[in-house]
Amino acid sequence: MKKILYKIFLAVNLLFAATLLLSYLAVHISPGDFALPAFFGLAYPYLLLINIIIVITWVALLRFEALISLVVIAIGFSHFSNYIKLGKPTGDKANTFKVLSYNVRLFNYYESKNGVYSVKKTIDFLKSQNADIICLQEFFILGNPAMEEEKIIKGLGGKYYSHMKVFKVGKNKYYGIITFSKYPILRKGEIVHNNSSSLSIYSDIVIEKDTFRIFNNHLQSFLLKKMNRSFIEELSSSENKETLDEMKVLSKSLKKGFEKRALQAQLVKSSINKSPFPVIVAGDFNDTPVSYTYRKIRKGLNDSFVTSGYGAGFTYKGNYPPNRIDYILYDNKLKNSFFEIKKIRYSDHYPIEAYFRKNN
Repeated sequence: MKKILYKIFLAVNLLFAATLLLSYLAVHISPGDFALPAFFGLAYPYLLLINIIIVITWVALLRFEALISLVVIAIGFSHFSNYIKLGKPTGDKANTFKVLSYNVRLFNYYESKNGVYSVKKTIDFLKSQNADIICLQEFFILGNPAMEEEKIIKGLGGKYYSHMKVFKVGKNKYYGIITFSKYPILRKGEIVHNNSSSLSIYSDIVIEKDTFRIFNNHLQSFLLKKMNRSFIEELSSSENKETLDEMKVLSKSLKKGFEKRALQAQLVKSSINKSPFPVIVAGDFNDTPVSYTYRKIRKGLNDSFVTSGYGAGFTYKGNYPPNRIDYILYDNKLKNSFFEIKKIRYSDHYPIEAYFRKNN
C-alpha cells in the first residue's frame, strides 16, 4: 500500500513540477504562436504554492524527491519577487510626486442594486489620497461626459487637469479611461486597439521643468463576466456536462484574451519606445507577471512593486482566483521610493500607488 501511495504522490509531483516549468515559457512565447504556456503562466502563484507544499511533504518524509520541485522552483525563482516582496521598503516620500492607478469597475454601476450609480465613495477615497497623477480604468459616466468630468474634478478638490477617452455604451452612458494630473498636460495621445473595448492613452505632463509621458492602459479582458458562475463553482459543480461546457467556454475566452493582449502589448511597447520623454506606464494589464504581455511592456522599465513594494502583490480580488494584474512601471530616469496596495473594496481591483522623484 505504501509503495502505491509513493508512486501516486511521485506522479502528482512530476505533473505539477512539469506544469510549473511550462509556466515559465509564458513570458517568452507569444500566445498568438502557442497559447498553452499562457494558461499555466496565469496559474503560476498557485502552481508554485502546490510545489512548495510537495517539497515540504517530501522533506517531512526525509525523501530526496524533494529536489524535483525544489530545482524547478529555483529555475524560475526570479518570478517569485514579482509576486512577493519580503523586505520592507526603506525609501521616503520627501520631494516626490505620487502616481495612483485604479480600475474602478464602472464605479460598480452594474453590481449595485437596481443599477444605482454609486461613485461618491470612490471619489472621496481618491480625494483623500491627494495623488499628483491619477490613472483610472473602466471609468464610467452617466450624462454629458464633459459636464460629468468637471463634476468629478470638483469632487477631487478642483486641482486637476484631465485627459479622458470614452465611448458611448448606451443612452447617456459612457465607458472609458481617464488620467488626472495636478501638473499641466502639454500633449495628449491615444493608442488604438482595433476590434476591442480596450483603451490606452498617454499624457505628456510637465512637472516643474521636466516632461514625462504617462501611459494609462486597460488591456483586453477575458470577458469572463458573461459567465454566470465563478471559476471555483464551475470546478466544484456536480453537473458534469454543464461544467464541461462552461469550461470549454472559459478556455476559449482565456485564449482569446491572451492573444489580443499580446498584440496590444506590442502596440503599447512600440509607443513607449517612441516616447521623447521618460515614461511611467500604469494600468490594468489583465495579465500576470508570468505572461508575454507583462514581459513585453516591462522590458527596459522597472516595476515599482518589485522596487519598493512589500508583501503579496495581488491587486485583483473578484469572483476568480486573486492575482496581480495592475502595475505602475517606470523609466530608469526616475527613482521609485515607495509603493503601496490600498486594501479597499470599492471595486474588484485594489488601487495601487507609487512615489517618484527624478533620478539625478
